[in-house]
Amino acid sequence: MDKADRAGFTFFFIAVIFIAFIAGALAMLARVFPYNYLNDAYKAAHAAIIQLTETDLYTETHLWREARRPERGVTLHDPQRAYQGVTLYTSGDGAYANLVDMQGNVVHRWALPYREIWDKSPSGRAPRPDDRIYWDKARLLPNGDLLVVITADNDTPWGYGLIRIDRDSKLVWSYHGPTHHDLNLTGDGRIVTLTHDFTDEDIPGLHGLERPWLNDFVVTLDLETGRELGKVPLAQAFLASRFAEPLYQTPSYAVFDPLHANSVQYLDERLTRAFAPAQGRPGQVLVSFRNISTVALIDPQAGEVTWVARGPWFVQHDARVLPNGNFTLFDNAASYREGNISRVLEVNPGTHAIVWSYEGNDEHPFESYVRSSAEPLPNGNYIITESDGGRLFEVTPNGEIVWEFVNPVRGGDKEQYIPIVSSGQRFSIEDLDEDFRAVIDKP
Repeated sequence: MDKADRAGFTFFFIAVIFIAFIAGALAMLARVFPYNYLNDAYKAAHAAIIQLTETDLYTETHLWREARRPERGVTLHDPQRAYQGVTLYTSGDGAYANLVDMQGNVVHRWALPYREIWDKSPSGRAPRPDDRIYWDKARLLPNGDLLVVITADNDTPWGYGLIRIDRDSKLVWSYHGPTHHDLNLTGDGRIVTLTHDFTDEDIPGLHGLERPWLNDFVVTLDLETGRELGKVPLAQAFLASRFAEPLYQTPSYAVFDPLHANSVQYLDERLTRAFAPAQGRPGQVLVSFRNISTVALIDPQAGEVTWVARGPWFVQHDARVLPNGNFTLFDNAASYREGNISRVLEVNPGTHAIVWSYEGNDEHPFESYVRSSAEPLPNGNYIITESDGGRLFEVTPNGEIVWEFVNPVRGGDKEQYIPIVSSGQRFSIEDLDEDFRAVIDKP
């Protein structure tokens, strides 16, 4: 090949690349074939680059935050007004859960690394490193078995599975679906949880939807085996009902994840009788949807939404029906006060009026933009998980803190970072089986 031929070939090669670039750009702008393939390839490459270049565990993940205060462990305990027992929590620094007494002493611990369960993520990819995988939600059974929702940082889908382990951290069963955020026991031998996955399906009327996008599902599992018993796609549940409007209000930042479901609660017959929007139909599931700031009832049998509520809350978590017929939620970001953006709200479902709230103050700031929960206790208090603050605390109906626990773990060269916390759950010792009580009573 002489110089003229080489020059001609080089010009031809450059021209082909230029034409391909222009054609690809036009396809992306017009969103015509092969837009979907190019878009998927771009997103996959972008995600891979982020994962490969991520270096700082403390500042580039969602598992650690700057510590707001130097205290560690239990900082406050009023034994006369606090609900006495043991408290379960998980921590963003690893795949484990601790059970602590009222003084903050660890009386039992469960731990099981992801790689001892599975060697891939539910989507079939290599899992994230161990320090980027953590136990998001954990629920303790009276015999010491633990149900755990596993999630990963900087991966999509980030749901990594649900497991049941015994009190010695031995695996009982595993469900390798992309479970995330929450789980709830039905009381009749089932578990309700959330999963998510990518889809290219259209949402008619939702302009700007990014494809592929994440759809959420309410999934029912068997408590004894982990076998999947049912699965309801939640975007389709909105579309199948007369309550589709909140879906069409998806903000622009969430067009690839319109719903972002983050809590589930199964309504048994008792809660159904109390909660007027359930209209006497037990078996429905209350779901919180972060990205559209909406709480909704889902009928798994009909596969549709039966009731929705939107109110003066923003990107909320942990919606729960109370026996008095109201519902609570963790309002993550609608307080709009510096250092105190979060609130816990009790809401009347008929009027949407706030009948009770807990808010922080200058002495006790309260701020967690993501995650977090508030669970009622038998004495009328609440156990609150402030995830971004790395703390759990118990508050009375009049807003007084009667117990507080700050995650004792720290990271960074000056120990300036604290892992987020999740799964705050308080038990009376009498709630636990006698043989498990004997285990945790040991020094």
